[in-house]
Amino acid sequence: MTRVIDAAGRVLAGRYELVEQIGEGGMAVVWRAIQRGSTPFKRAVAVKRIRGALVRSSESLEMFAEEARVGCELQHPNIVGVLDYGFDENGEPFLVTELVTGMHFGDWVVGHVRFGLETPWELTAAIGVEVLRGLDAAHTRRDANGAPSPILHRDVTPPNILLDESGSVQLADFGLARAMDRDRLTRPEIVKGKAAYLSPELVRGEPPSAQSDIFAVGIVMWEALSGNRLFKGENEVMSALLVRDAKVPLLGLKRPSLPLGVSSIVHRALEREPANRFGSAREMLEALRSTLRVLPHSTDSFSLRDSVVEARRRLAAS
Repeated sequence: MTRVIDAAGRVLAGRYELVEQIGEGGMAVVWRAIQRGSTPFKRAVAVKRIRGALVRSSESLEMFAEEARVGCELQHPNIVGVLDYGFDENGEPFLVTELVTGMHFGDWVVGHVRFGLETPWELTAAIGVEVLRGLDAAHTRRDANGAPSPILHRDVTPPNILLDESGSVQLADFGLARAMDRDRLTRPEIVKGKAAYLSPELVRGEPPSAQSDIFAVGIVMWEALSGNRLFKGENEVMSALLVRDAKVPLLGLKRPSLPLGVSSIVHRALEREPANRFGSAREMLEALRSTLRVLPHSTDSFSLRDSVVEARRRLAAS
């Protein structure tokens, strides 16, 4: 049988019609699709597919299946919901998730920095709170018997933080959950672009923990608030070495107007040793919430919605 290639109009498993490609990463491509049903009603969804030759990699397939399994087990407003997992006529898998219509955190930052603007620190902190809510749900997960069964994300990067046009924040892509180890630092097809968002202990080959995810949150917040990359090396290995050393420039020097409380929270998340960071995602989110309580104005979903819409407008016009 001739292998069918993904294209607009293709229907997977008789249920999901591909409309347009809306994203891609080192391992997968994401399509906007329409879910067909037995009724006249249709639903817009996101369909994720493994890229090209990687579909023949047992490791890629394992990570893809793990993402589906983990996603099904995590139901939370700040985590992108997994709706379905199946195989097409080629025997290649697809993953169906909620469709988030907006932009990812990295593009939101670019939508400010490219135009000489600082990201609003209040909204950056508010986004951090929502990301940490999602992580807290994963870190404190319990199994069917009520026993602790935490899930560690291990891939908290700007593209995996999705900002919906409604003003909601959702954490995506649990493909590396329980699957990252030191060996994969030498596998660029799997971790390309990820090394700069690891934690020092993961680079050293030590076991991950909730503090590993907290370190990653610190990285994305530091970058959003400073407008610069933190651990950007010439290649993945150099980036990993910078992470291992964890020499973090003071945010106060990069952005003098930033409240000391906010910069202190970010720097604590970026401590080299896990024991010196926040004890949990909930502890860090409560610290961020405290900095927002004293604001004279709101940082609710309406404010974030307006900011997302404006950032998209600026990028589209450039």
